Amino acid sequence: MVCLTGLEVFCDDPVLVKTVESQTCSKIFAVEVLERSDIPLLVLYDTSGEDDININATCLKALYDKSLELHLQVDVLYTNVRVTSVFSDGSLYCQVPCNGLSRLSEVLQKLEDYFHYKQTSEFNVSLPFCGKICLFPSKGKWARVEIRIIHTRRALEVQFTDTGNIATVKVSELREIPPQFLREVISIPPQAIKCCLADLPPNTGMWTPDAVLQLRDAVMNCPEFSLKVAKQDSSKGIAHIYLFAPENFPDMDHSINQKIKNADLWKHQKDVFLSVTPSGTSSTKVTSDVVSSPRLTSGKLEKSFSDSAREPSSSAVSTIDMPPPLPLSKTGELMDVYVSVACHPGHFIVQPWKELRNLEALMEEMTLYYSRAEEKPVNIEKNKLYAAKIENQWYRIIIKGILRNGVLSVYELDYGKHEFVSIEKVQPLVDAFRKLPFQAITAQLAGVKSQQWSEEASIVFRNLVEKKPLVAQIQAVNESTNSWDRKIVTFLVDTSLPDTDIWIHDFVSQSLVEFSKDD
Repeated sequence: MVCLTGLEVFCDDPVLVKTVESQTCSKIFAVEVLERSDIPLLVLYDTSGEDDININATCLKALYDKSLELHLQVDVLYTNVRVTSVFSDGSLYCQVPCNGLSRLSEVLQKLEDYFHYKQTSEFNVSLPFCGKICLFPSKGKWARVEIRIIHTRRALEVQFTDTGNIATVKVSELREIPPQFLREVISIPPQAIKCCLADLPPNTGMWTPDAVLQLRDAVMNCPEFSLKVAKQDSSKGIAHIYLFAPENFPDMDHSINQKIKNADLWKHQKDVFLSVTPSGTSSTKVTSDVVSSPRLTSGKLEKSFSDSAREPSSSAVSTIDMPPPLPLSKTGELMDVYVSVACHPGHFIVQPWKELRNLEALMEEMTLYYSRAEEKPVNIEKNKLYAAKIENQWYRIIIKGILRNGVLSVYELDYGKHEFVSIEKVQPLVDAFRKLPFQAITAQLAGVKSQQWSEEASIVFRNLVEKKPLVAQIQAVNESTNSWDRKIVTFLVDTSLPDTDIWIHDFVSQSLVEFSKDD
């Protein structure tokens, strides 16, 4: 006998029991054992589809109060809508006034009153797991969050159930939902509705950093909007919407969609290619120390590549207090890597696999240090190193540009992504965090001809390599004064299959032939 953790309190609920039976009978799952005891506590994952499905979390949704669910209707106008978060792929989360939102406010107020007379430390979370719903103090009030990724014993990633925001927090900051409120809290469906602007990406291309910044400026500084649904994509759980400032409805020419649809915002920087003569590839089995992929989460690791299409410039930076350069394998030798970002075969980012644990430890220490440290005024200069808080996690960054309204364009030196941050989110990078070499290595795929890559070819490549452990065989290194401007040309090999190695450049070349036949 085993127990699906998080569901044990509702084991007598007939709706939940029926849902568990339908989700689990005669199926094969990946199992995460949280506690080994007479009745082990488990989390089950269905890994048969494109996304890993957390069965525990899925079954918990059966307890939602159907009368509190909000189903947006096409061509219906909704007013007093609040945009709560914007992501780098152009997607956003909205709160629409409804019975569920009113009920949530009532329940959270009851929790506020309850904790006012209780020591909240009594409700510390002792056994965190992906998919767990708990409470987190946000802006002086309690908020519902779902654990998404457990980074370490002390730090994890959560998503705010009712705003869509994602944050990295300390485990010690989370609280269990008191038993007498558990069913009430769980029964309220999430109040954050995922949306995207109609007639704009993802359907029409990738979002540039400038377009994302323009969208954030347009929606995050306005208290409310009117919303009209163009269509519902139930397979992806996203609504395609037109968004209006209250004074502009129903003038489509003055919708937020139309304002963002500015041609200048959608011009991507041209790709930069390296010159290398590809060498032949061996047909022998590649030996790799990579035996497992990164931690299992409640869904596939999120892919965020739209902010990464632009490479950092090569402006010289002072080498005082700089980390040592990251050592690379010699030309022709094999190196285990993790692909953190993949735009297309001409530009992707790899990290050395053997250093991932050290990087994870560094990220945890930075999060804990800066969450406790007193904020200091910072003298911001381009091409200088800093620490920046991005979606509530701290990163080592370099300032690439100083924009309007106190917004900075920064480059994540360990992950290879471009981001925008507020100047208030930037702090000095202390000496303790300057010892580990910067982990992001800019790369180009060897064995394929340099070209302007089509969206189809980019998607194929991205699906093959992004967020995956692979083996690299470096063919050339373009050195630079700054370690983050160093670029490599490398073969990539997927060694996850028992008997066959997949050389990525061969697969990409075959795909290009197929695409040319379709033209």
